[in-house]
Amino acid sequence: MDDYKKLQKKLGLEFKDINLLKISMVHRSYINEHKDFKLGHNERLEFLGDAVLELIVTDFLYRNYPNPEGELTNWRASLVNSKMLADIARELGLEPFLHMSKGESMDANPKARNYILANAVEAVIGAIYLDLGLEACKKFIDENILVKLPYILEHQLYVDPKSRFQERAQEVYNITPIYRVEEESGPDHNKYFKIGVYLDSEKVAEGEGSSKQEAQVDAAENAIRVKGW
Repeated sequence: MDDYKKLQKKLGLEFKDINLLKISMVHRSYINEHKDFKLGHNERLEFLGDAVLELIVTDFLYRNYPNPEGELTNWRASLVNSKMLADIARELGLEPFLHMSKGESMDANPKARNYILANAVEAVIGAIYLDLGLEACKKFIDENILVKLPYILEHQLYVDPKSRFQERAQEVYNITPIYRVEEESGPDHNKYFKIGVYLDSEKVAEGEGSSKQEAQVDAAENAIRVKGW
């Protein structure tokens, strides 16, 4: 296993039980190839960290913003979704410390990697909670996740990407976006879709996902970036 002193330094933490931090970096697939690894994988820590993260974010929003429940729910979703958490994982430099199977390590699918990275952040939060307590979790989440809220609010990232792209497309071009399936493959339990989003005949961007809705949202997010909206 890697030198976890470096990871602790990146996280700004010092664990009493370093094994908890090690487990948080182990994907299930690693265990399949390393039967002698005794610590286990990170799914239980991820389960715990997910709940702790939601509680702390919810408590912060409730105490600091008098907005209606629906708005706070959307803000919270923007803070804790897999894409946001994956970006935070990269900022923290978690990826080199992740232990995965060779197949998972070589998988170039960005959606799959984002999911693994997001789960790792939640697992780290679970490890922090068990080892250092709730206050340490609050500090970590405040410094690395809640700090993103002003940017989210300023750029209205809490608005559904499809709605946001449609509103801007109608405002700028007076055109309603059209989504077209460009590729579909895989069995029913593991589908893959590639969808293009168009403004009239102009293909603005593509998106990928395990459902048409997920691929459309991804396409809308990419289109927003392409258009600088």
